[in-house]
Amino acid sequence: MQIDPASFAFTLLLGFLAAVPYSGIDINLPALAATGATLDASASDVGLTMSAFMLSLATAPLIYGPISDRLGRKPILAFGLVLFVAASLACAKASSLPVLLLGRFVQGIGAAATATTFAIIRDLFDGNAARGKIANVMVTVNVATVIAPTAGAALLAIAGWRSIYAVQAGIGLMLLVVVMFRFAETATTDRAGRLGLSAVIDSYRQVLMHPVSLPFILVGAAGGATVFAYVTGASLFFVGAIGLRPEQYGLIFSACSGAVMVGAFLDGQLGRRGVESARMLTTGLTLSAAASTALLAMTLAGWMPTSLVVALLMAVALGFGFSVPNVMSATMQRLPEIAGAVSAAAGSIQLTAGAISSGLVALRFDGRTALSMTAVMAATSLLALVLYLLVARPAERRLPSQTIDPGVAVRSPTKS
Repeated sequence: MQIDPASFAFTLLLGFLAAVPYSGIDINLPALAATGATLDASASDVGLTMSAFMLSLATAPLIYGPISDRLGRKPILAFGLVLFVAASLACAKASSLPVLLLGRFVQGIGAAATATTFAIIRDLFDGNAARGKIANVMVTVNVATVIAPTAGAALLAIAGWRSIYAVQAGIGLMLLVVVMFRFAETATTDRAGRLGLSAVIDSYRQVLMHPVSLPFILVGAAGGATVFAYVTGASLFFVGAIGLRPEQYGLIFSACSGAVMVGAFLDGQLGRRGVESARMLTTGLTLSAAASTALLAMTLAGWMPTSLVVALLMAVALGFGFSVPNVMSATMQRLPEIAGAVSAAAGSIQLTAGAISSGLVALRFDGRTALSMTAVMAATSLLALVLYLLVARPAERRLPSQTIDPGVAVRSPTKS
């Protein structure tokens, strides 16, 4: 029996799938030093395993997206999860750093298949229904990001760093079983259509030249860059500059993740009550930009009371939670026939923007202040707001969606 797309179980499945890449990063963070000690490698060298994972995570969706539009979401998910399980087991058995690096790279390729989650939502839902589903998926993802580091630390203490990869393999295997036996194909595929380089290029040409989807992708990338700047800079500032203990920083990180969850949850609830997406998006982007700008002003003034800094970071996170479901919904809405390519392009561009943002924060960190973090956060959040108000929103008004939003799943998955 297939899972009903309108059910809580289906939302939970999508949330777990979407959380695979994020948990693949966060659950391993506590084990970097122990991994290096076992494999006789420095901490910086072991850190390359994160880079290998994120590199494949950013690039592989560009291949998966158009293929999923042609062959369907289910085969791509199944292939990716098989790869993820196999690579996780290889990482658990790794006897040297090069083997672990290769395993992490392949693991990222497998995890990247879950980028089709948002395409699945677009296959089945429109308008506010899609926005609400994305919001609920985001809540699940953020729960996973809060739990993952603690789970990783517990596994490290109980059974060593290799057990972390073994658990990832187990989670991937469980998701694979559900996808194979309880998930019905959602894409309407044309198996007689083309699947070659020219078709892939044509799909991305449509995405990158679309007058509405591209501006919203850029809004999402700028907003995502704000969060990446916070993730990179907060640990450098709170732990490295002002000397908070790691567990204190962990509480701050959890509080900000909780703020994202609250924002996404409220957006989903308000959407069901008829509050317009544009209103929530404007509110979220404005809140993030205002809080980020206030943080920059405080940094320049040399006045950074910890409690106020944390409150403003939570405000940035709350605004992010308000805005992301609406950005993704607007991005996916106009090109349902190539939803996989749209989702892949949006994810890859956002990860690239995030990598640039993180790099700037880390490279310009002065060891004393939060200037690199707050400057990048202010710049990217203001850019997101300006792009929305001056480019994306006017384009959306000129080319309104022709889809009628019934607030429920509007299409049934195909049997498979």
